Formats: sequence, C-alpha cells, structure tokens
Amino acid sequence: MRTIKAQHRAQSAPIADLTTYRALPTNSVEHLDPFLFLNHHGPQTYPARNRGLPFGPHPHRGFETVTFILEGDIMHQDSGGHRSVIGPGGIQWMTAGRGLIHSEISSDEFKQAGGPLEILQLWINLPARLKMTEPHYIGLQEPQIPAVSLDEGRVTLHAVSGEWAGMPGAVQPLTDMALATVNFRQDGHLQMSIAAERTIFCYVIRGRLLVNGQEAAARQLVEFNHDGDEFEARALTDDAVLLLGHAAPLGEPIVAAGPFVMNSEAEIRQAYQDYQAGLFGTWAE
Repeated sequence: MRTIKAQHRAQSAPIADLTTYRALPTNSVEHLDPFLFLNHHGPQTYPARNRGLPFGPHPHRGFETVTFILEGDIMHQDSGGHRSVIGPGGIQWMTAGRGLIHSEISSDEFKQAGGPLEILQLWINLPARLKMTEPHYIGLQEPQIPAVSLDEGRVTLHAVSGEWAGMPGAVQPLTDMALATVNFRQDGHLQMSIAAERTIFCYVIRGRLLVNGQEAAARQLVEFNHDGDEFEARALTDDAVLLLGHAAPLGEPIVAAGPFVMNSEAEIRQAYQDYQAGLFGTWAE
C-alpha cells in the first residue's frame, strides 16, 4: 500500500463575500506535479437578489482549469466564443493553452433566486510541448458524466476523465489525466491500483474518510509518497465526498505569475505582452 507523506489543511482565503478555502498551494505544500492549484468555494447559501460569483473577465495561459459544481451554477463565457451555464453535479474543463480571456459568474436565475453554492476549481499544468496549444472548452451537466456504482451501492464514482473501474471518463484530455468525484455512504469502501510513479490527488470535500490507514477530514489534501500502487478509502461518515485524481508528473520547471503558468520568466513576460497586445482575443458581453 502506498504510504502517506503528509496531510495539508486548506486555508481560509475569502474572496469578497465568497467563502473560499485554498487547498493548493498552502504554507505546507506548493504543488503536486502536475496539479497546481485548488480553490474550494463554499459551502454557503446566497440570499435572493445577490451579486453572484465575482470572477469577471480575466486571462489565462499555459494550463487547464477543471471546475466542479457541487451546488449552484456557473455561467462560463470566453474569448473563443464559448458560453454555457452548468448546474449542480456538472463540470467545466477549459484548456487555456496559448491564451484566452474568460469569465465565471453566476447565472441571472441564481442571482435573482439565490440558493446553496459549493464549487471547486483545480488547475492542471500542461507540458511545455502543449502550453501554446489552441484553447478549448467543454461544459458538461451531471447526466453527461458516467457514474459507476461500487461496493454494493455504497460508493458512486463520477468519471470525469481517464478510466475508472473499466469506465472511460466523459472528457478525453490532452494528457494522461484521470479525475473523478466520489460519493460515499457510511462504510463505503473504494480500492484500486494506481501506479507508484503517478501523482495521486486526493482532497476530501465533505465528511471523514480512512485513506490508506489514516483518517482524513473535510478540506484535507492528502499527499502520498511514490512507494506503492494500492489506494483505498473507507467512509467514516455518511455522505462523504472525495475529489480523486492521478497523473504522471511532468518534472518540468514551473514559473507562475498571476493568471499565467509557464516554464520560464521570459515566457511569463511574453504572456503579459501578448495579453496587453490583444492576442488573447476580444471580449464581447
């Protein structure tokens, strides 16, 4: 069984009136190659006639964002012409690549009616050979994401990308990236083999789990050593939820500055110059 190197507690990092916990990076961990960043927004309940999410138009280059909508919704719009509203249980997968401008705000309906909101956004690094790839976006509602029932119905795995229990995920990514959300009922047990050289991304969203022999509570990121290929999780509470992923580390230099993640300072400077020159596309409301 693969051993646990450390557990990292997500840090409170509110954005305006949006409850936010930063799970990666924190004071104790910078990144888990190729996983760069995770924000956990909520859970919270918005009143009627609210302002919604605060993420207006902003640029990105050099990586991908995967957004998991647990409660509430997100209206995505970008300079590539993509626009969609994704609701609870859905995901948004955006490849920023060579650069684009996008916004992530609440729908007019959510801003008018209010309601519960809980959203996670994960940033995934792209290898140097793909950092300037063409931008791409896909938005999927919950029914479009394959669900696998395991352990006599006590575990439900939602296969976002990669292959899980023989089920291919909804998204075919540019890299060998497996991502899933997993819902547990009490005592639900998940066991699988993940090659030792791969980086495991294991973040407890809700509840408490026993992960490879250690208890992990909500808003804990579990970091593993590369010394075994067996992974298991057992729910200690009902309605536990886990964000689980794995991928081969890139082993490349990471230079991040604001909304850009590249391999060198020169590439970061070029990203800012290209954005200011309007090369990320035009924004039309």
